[in-house]
Amino acid sequence: MPLRKVANAPVSFGVFELSDAPPPLGPDEMVRALAEAGYEGIDSGPIGYLGTGPGLARRLAAHGLLLAGGWVDLRYGDAEAYRRGLPALEAALDVFAAAPEAPAPFAPRPTLACSGSPERFARPGGSVPGLPAADWPGYAARVQEAADRCRERGLEPAFHHHLGTYVETPDDVERLLELTDVPLCLDTGHLLLAGGDPVAALRAWAGRIGHVHIKDGDTKILATALDDGADLRELMARGGFTRLGEGELDLPAVVAALDAIGYEGWIVVEQDIMPGRRPVERNIADQAANRDRLRELGL
Repeated sequence: MPLRKVANAPVSFGVFELSDAPPPLGPDEMVRALAEAGYEGIDSGPIGYLGTGPGLARRLAAHGLLLAGGWVDLRYGDAEAYRRGLPALEAALDVFAAAPEAPAPFAPRPTLACSGSPERFARPGGSVPGLPAADWPGYAARVQEAADRCRERGLEPAFHHHLGTYVETPDDVERLLELTDVPLCLDTGHLLLAGGDPVAALRAWAGRIGHVHIKDGDTKILATALDDGADLRELMARGGFTRLGEGELDLPAVVAALDAIGYEGWIVVEQDIMPGRRPVERNIADQAANRDRLRELGL
């Protein structure tokens, strides 16, 4: 059987980089809730939210959780802004290096991501043109440099395609894979809402997938949001990413594809939401239900 563990992430509770609101719950409450739901790991969320150094290790170890990885975004499309962001990458790598030790497939994955395209952020879903062809070599070279920095610290990165960024559509992902050797963090929900087929993508990119985020999405909510002129934040606030089984993701087929390609490593459940729109108790219940749904499918 493939070696896999299932984690969750602070974004499922509205704690993430696109929100500047106070966290709706503290780290101890979140870690406890996820452990009780049967998760084996957690992503870091904003660096420092779960703690750093020995404090992070103690918090996770107290509940038997491992650190699955964490989001680190840089402005790869702007050489000077990218350079200014490198200290934040190094700070994140310090946090990951101090996490509880784990077997190789379950070491924390620095999840590299782009800080975004303002035009695509305003119109998520793949309808807005992306990076000009002439800018791709420099963009990819900076992604490669960031990946190499992770490897120098003994950590294997994965690049996260994402709505509202320069790596949003399946074609964008193909171009990045062509120009770098960085593994891919395949996110089923972001790919679904960007016009992709997550099951086909798992099979097509099997040799490059190093991390998996399982997320459901609703293209009807996306379409309505676009008609209303809503941006990515508002799409999340409206529930564009749903509880597993309530959107359009063919979750059984995703699990079957993971089996077929022999994927090993972390499977991180996410349900991107904005804080303040739903009670914390509902978020906790949703993540318990998401874990139960995967358990029904053998994960």
